[in-house]
Amino acid sequence: MSPRGSRGPLPVLLLLWALAACEARASEITFELPDNAKQCFYEEIAQGTKCTLEFQVITGGHYDVDCRLEDPDGIVLYKEMKKQYDSFTFTASRNGTYKFCFSNEFSTFTHKTVYFDFQVGEDPPLFPSENRVTALTQMESACVSIHEALKSVIDYQTHFRLREAQGRSRAEDLNTRVAYWSIGEAIILLVVSVGQVFLLKSFFSDKRTTTTRVGS
Repeated sequence: MSPRGSRGPLPVLLLLWALAACEARASEITFELPDNAKQCFYEEIAQGTKCTLEFQVITGGHYDVDCRLEDPDGIVLYKEMKKQYDSFTFTASRNGTYKFCFSNEFSTFTHKTVYFDFQVGEDPPLFPSENRVTALTQMESACVSIHEALKSVIDYQTHFRLREAQGRSRAEDLNTRVAYWSIGEAIILLVVSVGQVFLLKSFFSDKRTTTTRVGS
């Protein structure tokens, strides 16, 4: 949707609606990728459109995944192996369906949680006169500044959520390992204690000896 601005004062609600409606088309998904699995996504893109693919592995294994991006002719535009996170920007060379896939086929036991953000196109101008020679009014300039600040806030919030989810996953994994290690230490301590008891008991137990007299 391409928003239309107007000169003069606007109600606060209309301003917020206009700021929220002028976002570029984007797909932002978090999904589970099982072990030995591959997940592909498809996007219809027009020629000359600038696109950005950004992804990050949130949980699982060594937090890495294979990523591959192809154009409608099957030409590989981007390919990385075992990446934890990355970002790739390209301009569509032709109309058609572009495919990007995430693969966890190299992993045998662990599944992954993957986040990606695929942005297609750029934000349209907030006001019709924004890209012209004519100067913006004070209200329009303020709206543009607020819009850019809100986009930065959204990006920061997304990255902080991903870091928080990744940190929580690491903490839970560490807590599980510590719990298992503690249980193992308790079992070993119990076995050693029982063994010491039986060993000490064998030292102090009375041993009956049989003596035989040989008469002359």
